[in-house]
Amino acid sequence: MSTTQPGRRRRLDASVAPVYERPTRGPRFASPRTARAFEWLTVVGWLVGFVGSLSSVVATPVSIPEWVWRSSAALLLVAFSMMLTHRVGGHMRLWVPLAVLVAAGAIITERGLLLVAAAGLTAVLSALVAVMLTLPAPTVGASLREYGISLLLAVSGTVGVAAWNAPANVPVYSGLVLASAVALGVATMWSLGAGLHGLSRQHLWILVGVAVVAVLLFVYGGIVRLYGSPGLKEALDDSIIWMRQNIGGVPRPFEVLIGFPAIIVGTSLRSRYREGWWVCVFAVLGTAVITTSLIDPGAYPSYFAFSTLYSAALGIPIGLLLRRIILSPRSARAARAVAPPSRVEPGRFSPLK
Repeated sequence: MSTTQPGRRRRLDASVAPVYERPTRGPRFASPRTARAFEWLTVVGWLVGFVGSLSSVVATPVSIPEWVWRSSAALLLVAFSMMLTHRVGGHMRLWVPLAVLVAAGAIITERGLLLVAAAGLTAVLSALVAVMLTLPAPTVGASLREYGISLLLAVSGTVGVAAWNAPANVPVYSGLVLASAVALGVATMWSLGAGLHGLSRQHLWILVGVAVVAVLLFVYGGIVRLYGSPGLKEALDDSIIWMRQNIGGVPRPFEVLIGFPAIIVGTSLRSRYREGWWVCVFAVLGTAVITTSLIDPGAYPSYFAFSTLYSAALGIPIGLLLRRIILSPRSARAARAVAPPSRVEPGRFSPLK
């Protein structure tokens, strides 16, 4: 129902609150107190694992034993598995024990393959959790809040990967993590976004446009590395060296133009349409790029920190500009005719399906 006043925009009936469009699983615990304890246990486990893993890349006043690093990374891995499984309504008794098994096997045996598997699982899960734990953002302030939360979760996964100190082949590892994160993101968000058949023409063109830009960035980067003129390559190398020496880091184009703005646009679009989850698939790409940044033991944490900071700062105005363009009504007549739709989702620590 709607109410109309002369000369005013038609408003939806405020007495009818928006309802989440998907059925969700029932409570995992009969007691609300037990459910809250589970949530706090997960958050505390994530925080302890984050702080312990951070000591592997940041100098501390006191000497911390190396066994603390991998133990903290294992705690992060288990916490991320609990968060993601609970959020997507999965089987906690199946997936969390598997994560515990991988983490325990890597710590006990210290075999290279298990360490790489644990680091890869940490990177994939943290990249997904960084997006799945966001909420719809109806305002600019809310979108910036979700932006910060998402990046914080992704960075925590990055230091967890570094704490494993796994002997990985960096190009192969990064490619597998990106592919796995995107595949799991698409599988998860297919139902949350009502599948491709649920996309309107406008939202379909948005996805096509973002996908084209992403492909062009990858293709252009490869062409420049393989077939670029010596002068162009030298100019790019000189600019990167100058930024590293003078500002400590280099913004990453894919994060600035695709991954980070997708967090702002995706969460904002979800406040009106469930198709916003499809934009969040590109946000998973951005967070996965973060989580793979410190897998190389020779990577400089300070360089990663400054590069991520600059990329995040540059991604904000681009995301807010795209948010304004996409959420603005197509015409003044459309703006006067009907109020924007509103949509709700379960809380941050509640299942989405």
